[in-house]
Parts: sequence; structure tokens; C-alpha cells
Amino acid sequence: MKEKLLDFTFRYGALIVIAGVLLFFTTQSPYFMTYNNITDILRSISIVTFVAIGVTFSLIVDGFDLSVGSTVSISTVVAASLMVWYEQPLWIVLIVPVLVGLLIGFINALLIVKIKIPDLLATLAVMYIINGIHKTFTEGYSIYDHMNRADGTVSPGAFTESFKWIGQGKWLGIPVPVLLMIVAVAVVHIFLKYTTLGRQMYITGGNREAARLSGIRVDRIRLLAYLLSGGFAGIAGILFAARVGTGQIDAGAPLLMEAVAAVFVGFSVLGAGKPNVIGTFFGAVLIGVLLNGLTMLNLQYFTFDIFKGAVLVFALAITFVHLNRKRV
Repeated sequence: MKEKLLDFTFRYGALIVIAGVLLFFTTQSPYFMTYNNITDILRSISIVTFVAIGVTFSLIVDGFDLSVGSTVSISTVVAASLMVWYEQPLWIVLIVPVLVGLLIGFINALLIVKIKIPDLLATLAVMYIINGIHKTFTEGYSIYDHMNRADGTVSPGAFTESFKWIGQGKWLGIPVPVLLMIVAVAVVHIFLKYTTLGRQMYITGGNREAARLSGIRVDRIRLLAYLLSGGFAGIAGILFAARVGTGQIDAGAPLLMEAVAAVFVGFSVLGAGKPNVIGTFFGAVLIGVLLNGLTMLNLQYFTFDIFKGAVLVFALAITFVHLNRKRV
């Protein structure tokens, strides 16, 4: 009986918590389960979900990418500067930040795979470097429409409506960022579950030496994981800029911890016990619901981290108690 209860908790505990949190906030506020509020929650987690998908890829290959937050920040200010400072067309504004993210992912992979620096140390160093670069590039200022530059000149450009539509617009009544998030989660799930490369990523993360002996090009798989991590963070940077209509420095700073929390909560969704994009999505939903509900209850914002941390501890406890029991 105890074994069955533990297995049930492991498989459905996270989903039960999400349902319980939804029920609690629904009883506390008549506005919580309205269509507008639900879409607001989903819109708010869309950026975190893109960042978390990148973290998921790095964890799948038994790595970790601490630089995703700084990648979001530099991608945000690059997108903003291309519009406000250089008046570039939309396609350039969309492509260049993603390329920047891919470049950061490549640098991470080079340090980790070729130079053999431990992933936490390598991505921590890159995080500091990227933070310094984007603050130097913007001279410490956020970028906004027709801003005054440090040399006294006025920036000629502004955020275009077509760009802001990506972060603020709706299609068939559904926010565009939500649609992009759903498509991204579905595509990544199919990639990881049904393609050879996706399966090779899991094999590499499970046992690198066994993967190498079975003919998998382990270094290339790890390179791909970090490229995808940087690329998804770059997309998140574009969404952030489009949503707020400015290029904020340190835009991605708070996103790293929320993304990590979403990924680890996802370990316990449906008993996965490993990084998976569906679990990551539900983890992001739980974080988003918590923040939205606590805001509606008028709790002080500085208490939010306590609740996020408690949820993360609960999810990790469920996951690792089960995994340790299986090993025994």
C-alpha cells in the first residue's frame, strides 16, 4: 500500500498540486478563473517557458546552463537597438538576437566540450562576460523609442507595431506569445520523443561513455544541446522586448531561477524523473499561477520567492525520494 501511494504521488503529485493551487485561488478571488486572467497567466509564463526549454536541453545531456538569463538580456537589448538605434527591418530584428543566442551557446559548448571546463563554471563565467558586454553596449541604459544617447543625439527609431504584436498581439483571441509557446513545447516534445537526435540526447545524458561506445557522437550532441539552449534564450529575449516595448538591461536576471524551478518541478510531472519539455511547461504553469494568485491576494512581492522555493523543494522531494527508493 505504501509503495502504491508513493508511486501515485510521484506520478501525479505535481498535477495535484497545480489543481489544488488553482482551486485555492479560485475560491479566494472571483476574477482568478476568468478567461482574461488565464490568458494573462499563460502570456506571463511564455517567456519563462522558452528559457526553461533551453535549460531542459542542457540538463538532458547532463549539463547545466547558467548563462540563459544573461542571454535573454543581451538578446533583448540587441533587438531594441536594431530598431531604435539602427532602424533595421523586422526580419533582421528577429534573426540577429537568435544568432547571438546561438553564438553564446556555441561558446559555452566550446568551453565545456573542448576545453573540458565543468559546465557550471563555464556558463557562470560566460554569464558574467555577457552581462558586462550588454551593459557596456548600452552604456548602462535601457533602450526606448527616440531615446537620448549619452553623446546628446536623439535615436532615430522606435519599436514598430509589427514587432510589438509578437509580444502584445492576439490571433483568434489568443495572445501570440501563448501560441508560440504551445508550438515550441509541441515541436520540442516531438523532437525529444520521436527523433533519433532526441533519443541520443537522453542516452548521452544517462551514460556518456556508454553512448560513445554505442557510436553516438557525444560531443556533437552536447554541442547541439547548448546551441538550442542559447537559441531558445535568444527567442525569449525577442519576446521580452516585444512585450514591454523597451530594451531593458538585466531583463533576463530574474528569469534564470524561475526557469530552473520550472524544469525541476517538471521532473515529477507524470513520474518522468528526468528533464522533459511537457513537465517543464507544467512547472512554468505552476510558477505562473502562484505568482498571479499571490498578486491577487495582495501579498508583498518580496514574499513570492518563499512560495516558489517551497514549491521547488516539494517537487524535488517527490522526485528524489522516489529515485533513491528505486536505487535501493
